[in-house]
Amino acid sequence: MDTPSIEAINLTRQYGRLTALSDVSFVIRKGEVIGLLGPNGAGKSTLMRILSGLLPATSGSAFIAGLSVTRFPDEIKTRIGYMPENNPLPEAVLVQEYLHFRASIKGVPRKEIRHRVDEIMDLCDLRNKAARRQIGKLSKGFRQRVGIADALLAQPEVVIMDEPTIGLDPHQIRAVRNLIDRMRGRMTVILSSHILHEIDTCCDRSLIINRGRIVASGTLSQMRKRYSLGASYHLKLKGEVRQIDTLLAPVHASLKRVGTDPADEDGYHLVKLSADSPDDLGHAIISAIVSHPSLMLKECYRKEPDLEDVFLAATKRSWEETSGAQHAEDSLASSPATCPAGRDSEQADV
Repeated sequence: MDTPSIEAINLTRQYGRLTALSDVSFVIRKGEVIGLLGPNGAGKSTLMRILSGLLPATSGSAFIAGLSVTRFPDEIKTRIGYMPENNPLPEAVLVQEYLHFRASIKGVPRKEIRHRVDEIMDLCDLRNKAARRQIGKLSKGFRQRVGIADALLAQPEVVIMDEPTIGLDPHQIRAVRNLIDRMRGRMTVILSSHILHEIDTCCDRSLIINRGRIVASGTLSQMRKRYSLGASYHLKLKGEVRQIDTLLAPVHASLKRVGTDPADEDGYHLVKLSADSPDDLGHAIISAIVSHPSLMLKECYRKEPDLEDVFLAATKRSWEETSGAQHAEDSLASSPATCPAGRDSEQADV
């Protein structure tokens, strides 16, 4: 069995009384592109810094290519390329000169540096467009490419990128996405982003973290099943919209209207329905509506739950679970201790 590229076992990180990570465990196989998702302050950056050897865990273990991050820190740094969210780059240095310097301190053999830098600049589309330009005069998109090129110079097995597309326009985001696609299979990639569409497009599967815990993981299809997310249906409808509540009741018990937009200039409303059923209810919905003479249906289409729906469901459930547990603890702490008859006070405290 192949050694995983990345393995986390019960990772916990505390800052005083604050727990940034709590008992986080997962395995990432060689060549996978993994999306790391979570709200602000969820623990994503802390996790990436621990995996990169930049921050020690309070407890638990992390392994890169089978090597302990804490026992072999120097070896780990040669196997990881890390691009932080706010990547500090020297403004006055030429791109080519900067990458030559970074290759030398990353341990690339001297006779291989020129070839390696040229190769990486080609991969990141920098060689013809930015090699002889000062970094400070580059656009945000090209600066991001320089940061990614830096992370790739030593041909690491693992690449960790924190918000690589933040602040980029759609064309620049597509360029970064294409670059990640070219890395697929050659390197293991962890990609953190708030742009859920990019994660869905680029990544083989995702890890969703909230309040320091992994609350969901897997492919989009797997996570849909875990949270029992059914499809939604969008209708373009003219007429008395409230009538469809009665018309659709026999179609499925879980089918309900969840939103109605104001009528457009032609008098059509966008009506949104949801259902927990995995079955396609489209034909039954259409049949029920067209049977009513006062309603005019222009279109009906089924929308599968996307990564945003999964993300919202996973984080909402984790908030409900942790809030419920905290409420129970607070209630227990605030209630007066009682001792049943025949029990001594020491037993009651236990």
